[in-house]
Amino acid sequence: MNQTDYIEFAKNKLDAQFNDIGLLITAFTHRSYLNEHRKTVSEHNERLEFLGDAVLELVVTSYLYNNYPDPEGILTNWRSALVRTESISDAATRIEMESLLRLSRGEKRGSERARAQILANCYEAVIGALYLDQGYEKVAEFIKKSLLVTFKDILKSGSWMDPKSSLQEIVQSKEGLTPVYRVIEETGPDHDKIFTVGVFIGDRLAGTGNGPSKQIGQVAAAASAMKKYASKGDDV
Repeated sequence: MNQTDYIEFAKNKLDAQFNDIGLLITAFTHRSYLNEHRKTVSEHNERLEFLGDAVLELVVTSYLYNNYPDPEGILTNWRSALVRTESISDAATRIEMESLLRLSRGEKRGSERARAQILANCYEAVIGALYLDQGYEKVAEFIKKSLLVTFKDILKSGSWMDPKSSLQEIVQSKEGLTPVYRVIEETGPDHDKIFTVGVFIGDRLAGTGNGPSKQIGQVAAAASAMKKYASKGDDV
């Protein structure tokens, strides 16, 4: 990639003409790339990602607050669904960000899950760069077009609902018990672990789920249990 590629991306995908195109190039620069190009590259995208994460949350929060009169708890769940890694990486994929990523040779061969996380981080870094170079209104417009357009689908699918809370409410109501989560298995190296988590109702294994953290595994296990519950129509 060269500077022209990033100028074209800014023009076609961000509807912006950057004053400092170096900001945008930095937004696409993963830490691993800097490690292999220390003589020519001096900065990676993590500081921009830090800024972009905060700007993204503000824009999404403002959008939900101004357009939906729902209680705080529901708005929080909606926001979480919009800014989670899967939603952001999907948005990055739709605007063809992956081809512009500056990665080390090792990271280019990484897992699909690792690539999704890198794309999500890059999306946030691009937001940070756009905010610094173009201001709040331009970045809010970009987030609306690239991410918030998916909100109706999120509402329709119900993917915003917290499976753990829903499962606990149903199980406590039906059986007077509280679901318990236990790690069943850990696989992979320390830097790329996968946790298999089971959710137990009493002594009964109600569902299992996988994830790169115990918390994500718990959510997946709860979602699995909820699917079984919905199909049976009674106890999990």
